Amino acid sequence: MELLQKLSKDLQERKEAALLGGGCDKIAAQHERGLLTARERIEKFADAGSFMELGMLNTSDVKGAEHKSYGDGLIIGVGKVNGRSAVIQAGDKTVFAGTEGAVHMRKSKSIHEFAVKNGLPMFALHEGGGLRMPDGMGSDGFSDKLFPREMLTVHRQVPTMTAILGDSFGGPTWTAVSSDFVTQLQGTCMAIAGPRMLELANGQRMIPEELGGVDIHNRFTGQIDDDGATEEDCFDQLKTFFSYMPQNSDERPQMRQTNDDPYRLVDEVFNILPQQNNRVYDMKKIIETIVDDSIFYEYQRKFGKGLITSFAHLSGHVVGIIANQPNQFAGAPGPHECQKATEFICLCDSYHIPLIFLHDTPGFRISSEAEKAKMPTKIMVWNQALALSTVPKISVVIRKSIGAAYGNMCGPGMGGDLVVAWPSAEINFTGPEVGVNVVFGRELARAENPSEERKKLLELWSFDSSPYKAAAKHLIDDVIQPNETRKFLCQSLEYLLTSKREKSERLLATWPTGI
Repeated sequence: MELLQKLSKDLQERKEAALLGGGCDKIAAQHERGLLTARERIEKFADAGSFMELGMLNTSDVKGAEHKSYGDGLIIGVGKVNGRSAVIQAGDKTVFAGTEGAVHMRKSKSIHEFAVKNGLPMFALHEGGGLRMPDGMGSDGFSDKLFPREMLTVHRQVPTMTAILGDSFGGPTWTAVSSDFVTQLQGTCMAIAGPRMLELANGQRMIPEELGGVDIHNRFTGQIDDDGATEEDCFDQLKTFFSYMPQNSDERPQMRQTNDDPYRLVDEVFNILPQQNNRVYDMKKIIETIVDDSIFYEYQRKFGKGLITSFAHLSGHVVGIIANQPNQFAGAPGPHECQKATEFICLCDSYHIPLIFLHDTPGFRISSEAEKAKMPTKIMVWNQALALSTVPKISVVIRKSIGAAYGNMCGPGMGGDLVVAWPSAEINFTGPEVGVNVVFGRELARAENPSEERKKLLELWSFDSSPYKAAAKHLIDDVIQPNETRKFLCQSLEYLLTSKREKSERLLATWPTGI
């Protein structure tokens, strides 16, 4: 009895020391930067009292570092997030700046395997400095510390979500860009290596935010899906995204209780769509009127703004919505929008989320810049993802759907289960004005009265772009009343989500998480 009490006291003292990580001074330094520690983050993020830490007594295996390296820079465990079981890990900046040593990497590997084996979603609350030196030095030190296979072969078996909450290089960055969802704290950096390493490597000097701040990722890379002004904002975004996800790939997302009538008419749309077909409007207002309780969550809201990708509910079912945004580039997709659409299709198809397409696009943005960004390849990769997706897909042409973009937005013959249009729809290879200018450009330039000549040609080229000819030949399934759009979508899901179709075949689950 006395011996066991003595051993228990020793254990308690060890765990109390472990809770301090790199020590009180390092914790104070983290607080001075306005940031929480790893354990404080987990405490705020997980449901109260639910977190069970694993590996608390881990230390670096470098001799002499034992008492200043508790946890070896990574806190891991299992807890509950909004009542749902999940694996949670957090980079501990107080231990060797959150760098990755041998024990750190072993912990990360074990928690990945634990999550996949038990069908548990994974959350990472990260910051850190990449591979630790001297642990990774030398052929023996480096050969067993390359990219971990368990990270590369998750194959969307469980939802993975990452928050970048401090400057992150190496491992935290690899985790983030391999995740299904990433949010980043404003004022932080996410990159391959830090500014100091960059300067030593090639002489470039820049501040962290110029290298990998939220503005860089929102405008250029698309490697984050949201950003927050505070750590709490980032936590809320993780939880919101998680609310649309299943527990793992063997399950469908949970139904959401709602009193919103699935057959409710949406008369508001008559006031949203402009009278003139060349006037802009905000597609988000259309989405808001259609979905349950007017609630939706936009994915990659600051990247590829000509296309909206969002999660919502229809009659309680989680759906993914892909919609052109007429008030950005007239709704014409460019390279960023193509990348965004492809990633979203892969995500939704992997987790059994039906897709809704809302068209209003004059076609793809074409330019020399787009060609340099491999626009033809990105258009076709989007189409390939569409062709391989097996979730129910419903397509609604609201206004314009012109050229190849009609296909990419799941037009006829592109794998959609139902393709319908509003009476306001215009469907064509190109607009008459563009067609006349391309075909008769030289003649018009030589004409005595170019304006009059163009008018005559436009009359000859006034092909019927309305949806009725396509509907007459059963090339589309119907023309619907705009205010019945919600009813049509909810009713369609009732009939499409059969026992045979409620889960996808997950043909896109092995596609890369960043296209």
